[in-house]
Amino acid sequence: MDTAVFRGKLVLITGCTGGIGMATARALAKLGSSIAVHHSSTASKQKAEDLTAELTKLGVRAAPFQADLSTYENTKKLYDEVVATLGQPDVLFGNHGAAVKTIGPRGDIGTISPELFEETWRLNTGTNFYLAQLCIPHMEAQKWGRIILTSSVAALNGGVIGPHYASSKSAMHGLIHWLSLRYCKDGIVSILSLSNAIAPALIEDTAMMANPTDEIRSRIPIGRLGKPDEIASIVVMLVSNGYMTNKVIVADGGWTTGGI
Repeated sequence: MDTAVFRGKLVLITGCTGGIGMATARALAKLGSSIAVHHSSTASKQKAEDLTAELTKLGVRAAPFQADLSTYENTKKLYDEVVATLGQPDVLFGNHGAAVKTIGPRGDIGTISPELFEETWRLNTGTNFYLAQLCIPHMEAQKWGRIILTSSVAALNGGVIGPHYASSKSAMHGLIHWLSLRYCKDGIVSILSLSNAIAPALIEDTAMMANPTDEIRSRIPIGRLGKPDEIASIVVMLVSNGYMTNKVIVADGGWTTGGI
């Protein structure tokens, strides 16, 4: 792999203090990329500061940024703070998201209010759209950029959380397809990494479901949970590859039969 593509690039990683975010930040920093470390609350502040210190020891620039990305106002504030502190992001890894409420595959749709549905969509899809909108002008001007969003196995098979969550992740697929077709000629590669990074019980060290049931574990043909480093390696590949775009990359231990 030509590591020159990574050196000097600024990567904004949302949800950076989770297992996938941290593993990806470390992998990209080791290759020479600077990292904007996003975290969502004061509870994750120390973890973000510790990760930032670890990354700077690798010789790259890094800084922590706290933002609750359930609102568009906070999303714009995050972007402005990143630009003022580190500069314009060359790579957006939209890795944040939450279940908001879990009703399971046999839940009652009546327990999901329209307000909760919209809240889930805004957090999981809307603010990723807004960050892409904010980052693209710089990428377009320099004729190089990467937009990578974390989807979920729920987008393919409904998942184990509920219709609000599954549909919010499916919506990300359409977003990525449009972005890719519109901007790929400007050197902006758009990929939807269906890595299950935020799908419960599939990747170790994620907070959405810390204690997966045996029934959920049994759905994974490979017989184990995924590891954060395994997903980070996919992100590294996607950043380095300028020919792959408009794709959904599936890494789910064989749960689904294929991608899109």
